[in-house]
Amino acid sequence: MNMKYIKSLSLAALALLVVACKSDDKAGAAQQAKPQVKIAKVTSEDIPQTETYTATVESDVKNNIAPNTPYRIERVYVDVGDHVRKGQVLVQLDANNLQQLKLQLENQKIEFGRTSQLYQVGGASKAEYDNAKLQLDVLSTQLKQLMQNTQLVAPISGVVTARNYDDGDMYSQGQPVLTIEQTNPVKVMVNISEVYYKQVFKGMPVDIQLDAYEDETFYGKVTIVYPTVDQSTHTFPVEVTISNPDQKVRPGMFARATVNFGNKNHVLVPDEALVKQIGAGDRYVYVYKNGKVSYNKVELGKHIDTKYEILGGVNPGDEVVIAGQSRLANGKEVEVVK
Repeated sequence: MNMKYIKSLSLAALALLVVACKSDDKAGAAQQAKPQVKIAKVTSEDIPQTETYTATVESDVKNNIAPNTPYRIERVYVDVGDHVRKGQVLVQLDANNLQQLKLQLENQKIEFGRTSQLYQVGGASKAEYDNAKLQLDVLSTQLKQLMQNTQLVAPISGVVTARNYDDGDMYSQGQPVLTIEQTNPVKVMVNISEVYYKQVFKGMPVDIQLDAYEDETFYGKVTIVYPTVDQSTHTFPVEVTISNPDQKVRPGMFARATVNFGNKNHVLVPDEALVKQIGAGDRYVYVYKNGKVSYNKVELGKHIDTKYEILGGVNPGDEVVIAGQSRLANGKEVEVVK
């Protein structure tokens, strides 16, 4: 066998060896090209469907106290922050006319008594008797009205929240002398989306949080569900009343009212599974099936501990990618690692 032939065989064998090595390298490279991912199976749970609304605490009843005509204020008996009871005298107005009218009434009582005695023995006519009685009734009515106008009383039990005049001031129509607010109970008004209209009912419980009491929850209940829906906002107003026997909750406080609309069975996915689309606010999840991943847009609900409630886009039992998303694309084959 000559040397030239041997050299030709060696070169052919070497070429075959190179081809085989390249084939092995391509197979290995193809195997390595699959992104490695970690996955987790998702489950569904009954999740409370709650909504939180911001509101300002209001008094249940508010009354402005003022006379119906201008009077000089003789004395104001209460100040801001004082608790008052229904029927309590709060303000005494100028009573000079009252004293004069009282004297006239006493004189008319004497006159009516004299006329009545004369009428009984025939010494006065029926017309004289009727006139004396009429004068007595008119003065009694005037005195009663004047007493009502010169003494301002509390129409409700509550707290004085405003005092706009001092002793000796002349009342002029405009600002009330006092403002009384009933602070047990108090209330908040919230505007709820019309999609919940059928689920809101009178007596429905509502949790209340206040910035003034960060770690405390107060309990209210729905007292009025207004029957109309705002056409522009598609919400309807609801009044929530809060029992306030210790007067801790004050009108003007900022409140958050949380309403529970019942439970719904929804999927929960780990935080790590969510992918944000660049340039948009949409969220996606890679779902693994049969060696490939699909890029599913999801609708987020509430964040619960280290998971998100998913309202749509993932089904119970699906396996989602929780690590390795950076090299993925829709429909890409992947290798699952522990």
